Amino acid sequence: MNLTPKQRQILLLIRDSRIRSGYSPTMQELADELNVSKVTVFEHVEALIKKGALRRQSNKARSLEITDRCQLPDEYRPTRLPLIGTIAAGSPIEAVEDTESLDLDELFNPTSRRSTGDVFVLKVRGDSMIDEHIRDGDYVICRKANTARGGQTVVALLDTGEATLKKFYRERGRFRLQPANDAYEPIWVDDLVIQGIVIGVVRAYG
Repeated sequence: MNLTPKQRQILLLIRDSRIRSGYSPTMQELADELNVSKVTVFEHVEALIKKGALRRQSNKARSLEITDRCQLPDEYRPTRLPLIGTIAAGSPIEAVEDTESLDLDELFNPTSRRSTGDVFVLKVRGDSMIDEHIRDGDYVICRKANTARGGQTVVALLDTGEATLKKFYRERGRFRLQPANDAYEPIWVDDLVIQGIVIGVVRAYG
């Protein structure tokens, strides 16, 4: 996106204000920060809206918001991929191109744009979870946790020192780790350590 230095400054000020306080600066606040007139700021903002870098809710103060089309110079994110539309997996639908992006970091770690410390990835080995659409060679995205609800798919560390990926249940003072494949029997244990909860699956082809 072709932006002038002043327009980039405005976007950075809006971005930083929304991160810091949860809302955008006013036109006057932007003018004061940049040491220019309010009219000049208004002209830049209107140009940014036309370029698709900003959007604004009419008749609402502090509503300036940076769009997904705009990536600031200090925000290079290798996890961000272009989301260009939808495709039918059932009945055919009309292809519609969107101007959005899908950020894998934000998708699997929505509480923090800067840190992925609470999220980790494991490569799956084996087919005990195929009925949950988790196949051998897939990558499971997990959120660190030491507790889980019944029915969640977890990474569980057994007292043998082995870790396993199974659905978690508490039953009659014991724990049942249930595979999602009828060829496997459930694992019953008196004690275990939950290391994470599965929040997504990534599959590579080719």
